[in-house]
Amino acid sequence: MTTTGEEHSRALTGPWWWTRWRSAVLDGSLALVSAVECGAEGVPFARDAGIPVPVGILFGLIAGSVLLVRRKWPIAVVLVAIAITPAQMGFLLGIVGLYTLASCELPRRIIGALAGMSLVGTAVVTFVRVRQDMARGDLTLGDWFVPFAAVTTSLGLTAPPVLLGLYVGARRRLMESLRERADSLERELQLLAERAEERAEWARNEERTRIAREMHDVVAHRVSLMVVHSAALQAVARKDPEKAVRNAALVGDMGRQALTELREMLGVLRAGDEVRAAGVPLVAVGEAAAAAASRAVVEDGPCLSELDELIGQSAAAGMVVDLSVQGEVRSYAAEIEQTAYRVVQEALTNVHKHAAGAKTHVRLAHRVSEIAMQVENEPPSEPGSASAVGLPSGGNGLVGMRERVVGLGGVFVSGPTDAGGFRVSAVIPAA
Repeated sequence: MTTTGEEHSRALTGPWWWTRWRSAVLDGSLALVSAVECGAEGVPFARDAGIPVPVGILFGLIAGSVLLVRRKWPIAVVLVAIAITPAQMGFLLGIVGLYTLASCELPRRIIGALAGMSLVGTAVVTFVRVRQDMARGDLTLGDWFVPFAAVTTSLGLTAPPVLLGLYVGARRRLMESLRERADSLERELQLLAERAEERAEWARNEERTRIAREMHDVVAHRVSLMVVHSAALQAVARKDPEKAVRNAALVGDMGRQALTELREMLGVLRAGDEVRAAGVPLVAVGEAAAAAASRAVVEDGPCLSELDELIGQSAAAGMVVDLSVQGEVRSYAAEIEQTAYRVVQEALTNVHKHAAGAKTHVRLAHRVSEIAMQVENEPPSEPGSASAVGLPSGGNGLVGMRERVVGLGGVFVSGPTDAGGFRVSAVIPAA
């Protein structure tokens, strides 16, 4: 885990303006050394200036102790160091002040101006002092030594702390930038992980919805026919044994077909569980399972050429149903044909459930850019016949049909008719 600069400053707090106790101790130690240095240098300053020695020492102590506030007011520290340069005191104060100034978040023009003032002030003071020493005979070197000593002394006391401060400040800013970037990348990774989890959950939900819809469409229709045939079998078992045998055979065939299709759906679910057990990322699990379900549905799904068989099964169960086809019959994409087939299948299943014995009309229209289907049943001849068969209804049939048709960009409409029946209509784009 990384820590941003703001969190880092909050985690480490010191007294007053210091972020850490170690920094406060360091500045206090430097201020103490600087005060002692300036106090000692205040003695010759007092003699040269003609003021009492205690006043010179006190002035030096006060000036040197300004180093204590170098982190909060670095400009003030450098100005004090420049001001006491003529008194030949505050060398540590000037060096540390320039270093702190250069390492702070200040405009380069301010740093350059103050560093230039310190450079010029040190050079002038050194030039005057060396020339005075040579005039008194303390130094016997040539005149070339005066400017040389002034330049080298001023550069030696100004350039190193400024350059070091600039380097340290740039390095600190770089580290803060890297720390913030690492923290930003970590937040982005967490956000990507959360989004990946959301996408995986969405894919799993889509997978479960698709498989649940397929299982409902596949199993509900065949089981509904099995229940209808079973009821008819009970009614004719003693009166017409041959018809009872035929109904029993139909029930067995439909049961085997329902088990086969149900086994295919469960195989897709089991494949998804195996992928999860192998430690594949969640996104890949959801996408792989959804793709497997889609392939199983599209490749093994029914087509429009099987509508005659579907209607024949309903007719064998006692429903009076007629099929009318308009337009030129042609083939469509597997998903379109499967959706059209499922709409008709589920509509017929609903007729078995809610209007058993009602005459039903199935209309299929092949148009230029779309395919339309409509299943309409008349009112049942005997009210309450559907409840007598005992077919349960989960209320998911119409929802599933709508999801299928809308998912392909089509239009789905369902509702009762004025004659007391029910109509299901759907239009699916052919492309």
